[in-house]
Amino acid sequence: MKRALICGVSGQDGAYLARLLLQKGYEVWGTSRDAEAASFSNLKKLGILDQVRRLSMVMTDFRSVLQAVVQADPDEVYNLAGQSSVGLSFAQPVETLQSHALGTLNLLEVVRFLKKPIRIYNASSGECFGDTGDVPANERTPFRPRSPYGVAKAAAHWEVVNYREAYGLFACNGILFNHESPLRQRRFVTRKIANGVAAIVRGEAKELVLGDLSVQRDWGWAEEYVQAMWLMLQQDDPDDYVVATGETYSLQDFVAEAFRYVGLDWKDYVRTDPSLYRPSDIRTSRADPSYAMRKLGWRAKLKMHDVVRRLV
Repeated sequence: MKRALICGVSGQDGAYLARLLLQKGYEVWGTSRDAEAASFSNLKKLGILDQVRRLSMVMTDFRSVLQAVVQADPDEVYNLAGQSSVGLSFAQPVETLQSHALGTLNLLEVVRFLKKPIRIYNASSGECFGDTGDVPANERTPFRPRSPYGVAKAAAHWEVVNYREAYGLFACNGILFNHESPLRQRRFVTRKIANGVAAIVRGEAKELVLGDLSVQRDWGWAEEYVQAMWLMLQQDDPDDYVVATGETYSLQDFVAEAFRYVGLDWKDYVRTDPSLYRPSDIRTSRADPSYAMRKLGWRAKLKMHDVVRRLV
């Protein structure tokens, strides 16, 4: 039986990945900063809490990472830990950088130190590319991040590449673009939209206040994206992969689809507030996932309209 250690198992991706690996017959270990105090609510929602062996681990503490990896003794490690909000990274830039850059470095050093054939998946991000304009980003597109989160993810990404090339580690970066689900935290705009529409339909709210509706993103479904993570570690050689739908829409499109789904016109209920704009933001985020399609055989089945209907 294969063993997997998921760093950050309590998040959206960690929970879906844990369920996927359990279905594939893995023994699954998962970490949280304080496993005794954490609620692991997403694992509970998926009905798998008792099937996941839980450990306390702080990614920025080398000894903590070493102890967790030694105890779990995994064949595969999935690094999904770290501060996950782009917006929050402007308020917590140091925490964001440390949790990703230092945390990933600690994990890589531990695996190198142990000299075991552990395969590593690292959650990179489409935020690393910054504004792509009209040209979809692929694995060779230069990084130009526009947030502390994007900078931190870019640093971790190149650490993985460096350790792969310098020490021969089987380490992959999944450059994932936006992917949603009901397990997303409520502060994320897609959940805010879904919850806002539901509240208006129930008569509990009269309006939905949002930031810049003109930004454009590639939205997919998280449950599909964790399949790509697993596939990366089943290949003969390690590599980096863009994971996305390949279709880009504006936030206004997302909002309009959400209201249309419940028979309402978004213009009657949505108000924009400039105070919600980020200090710097990506205007357009486009992705070219053709390499993942070709090498992994992975393709997103659910696109933006499907995502909206599953959230609302």
